[in-house]
Amino acid sequence: MPPARHRRPRAVHTLLAGACAVALGLSGLALATGTGAQAADPDLITNGGFETGTLSGWSCGNGAVQSTTVHSGRYALTSTPGSGDTGECTQTVAVQPSSTYTLSSWVQGSYVYLGARGTGGTDPGTWTNSAGWAQLSTGFTTGPGTTSVTVYLHGWYGQPAFLADDVSLIGPGGPQPSQSPTATTSPSPTGSPSPTGTGTASPTATSTGKPPGLPKHILTGYWQNFDNGATVQRISDVPAAYDIIAVSFADATTTPGGLGFTLDPALSSRLGGYTDAQFKADIAAKRAAGKKVVLSVGGQNGTVSVSDPTSAANFASTAWGLMQGYGFDGIDIDLENGVNSVYLGQALHSLAAKSGNGFVLTMAPQTIDMQSTGMEYFKLALNVKDILTIVNMQYYNSGAMNGCDGNVYSQGTEDFLTGLACIQLKGGLRPDQVGLGVPASTSAAGGGYVSPSVVDNALDCLAAGTNCGGYKPDTTWPGIGGAMTWSTNWDAKAGNPVAGTIGAHLHAMP
Repeated sequence: MPPARHRRPRAVHTLLAGACAVALGLSGLALATGTGAQAADPDLITNGGFETGTLSGWSCGNGAVQSTTVHSGRYALTSTPGSGDTGECTQTVAVQPSSTYTLSSWVQGSYVYLGARGTGGTDPGTWTNSAGWAQLSTGFTTGPGTTSVTVYLHGWYGQPAFLADDVSLIGPGGPQPSQSPTATTSPSPTGSPSPTGTGTASPTATSTGKPPGLPKHILTGYWQNFDNGATVQRISDVPAAYDIIAVSFADATTTPGGLGFTLDPALSSRLGGYTDAQFKADIAAKRAAGKKVVLSVGGQNGTVSVSDPTSAANFASTAWGLMQGYGFDGIDIDLENGVNSVYLGQALHSLAAKSGNGFVLTMAPQTIDMQSTGMEYFKLALNVKDILTIVNMQYYNSGAMNGCDGNVYSQGTEDFLTGLACIQLKGGLRPDQVGLGVPASTSAAGGGYVSPSVVDNALDCLAAGTNCGGYKPDTTWPGIGGAMTWSTNWDAKAGNPVAGTIGAHLHAMP
């Protein structure tokens, strides 16, 4: 039996503002170095030195060729980020499956990023902040079915123009692809995986990750399988406004990657003897009413680790057993002690293949985990984008963080919600996959509470550009995914303001 669980509120993360916050958000990026590329292998980049005097071979939103400052030859690239874009330049290159490549470039400027997407494995990324020419270098190994990758260079929102020269990709060449993979139009910094997902997708997973029956804008609520002072509930007590109910939490077993679940005996006693049979019947009734019920993995103290093929297989098989045994529609990933985007992605794709078209996959990362696409959690979200229903980032217990415009915003404000959501929306997730995770009351979290009306305003700002605070995104996302709260129990304790106000607003949005 696991120890008693006191999983919310989460610990507060205090972050430095400004450039320190940017650097901290990017510090987790692993810089891979290529191994296996042979000296005889060709350079696959077209016009890597920009010596044609044009952008031939490159796709750049704000890029140009200049001759004032170069690393070698006569020309080099310059590109200027905007307030809502990173000044990205890309080139799609034909490669061979299961082959190793080394990527490099000479760059100059504030926060310049080099990487590749769509590699079929762990997409690489590296960055620097240099007043003079500095060489960036990274590497990757393509997946067994990969025939093309997209190389990118970009800066950071609102920063000055950056320079790049002598871009090189060394490795075995492949046949020219008939169709280039889709790239994100305005990603966040660091190695941004392909928005179409780089995991091993099963032919029986849904194509969009959103199963039939869910509304356009989703309200998700966590249901507590323990008593921490909030209102204790049966699943049947959860208001109908909640479209997805995340049962918190699965238990780690002694088997690496393995999951278990039991109703908390103390909770059962408080509810007058809530039995497994009643719990399962309540889940079935919610599903019959068109709701989805998922099992949440993690929480503040969750210790489930998926870091190799064996633990990935254990995760998928035990999760599937719990889904079958209790009637869960899927899984929620709320791991707050680190994730492995490759192996957990494999486990989730395997689980989705077992489940079929009704599979629901939700996530609740902390704000620090989604500051850039180079973070493992963001990599995981993009890796499983093909089966992902919604990411409800926790906009609480985090302190100040960077928004996508490069400014620092404090938790507990509308600008915090909209500015940080923008990073995910411009970093490769579909609008319907981005939700706003908020505490149901001041008692539900250590910090970051906002009133339901502020959440409603943030949703309107993101969807239609109305009711914005001081920050207004340069575009709108009418298909914004929705909102989440910790928890349905704390919401009930406060009189159900989330269900009544935010839920009603979401379901009335066009």
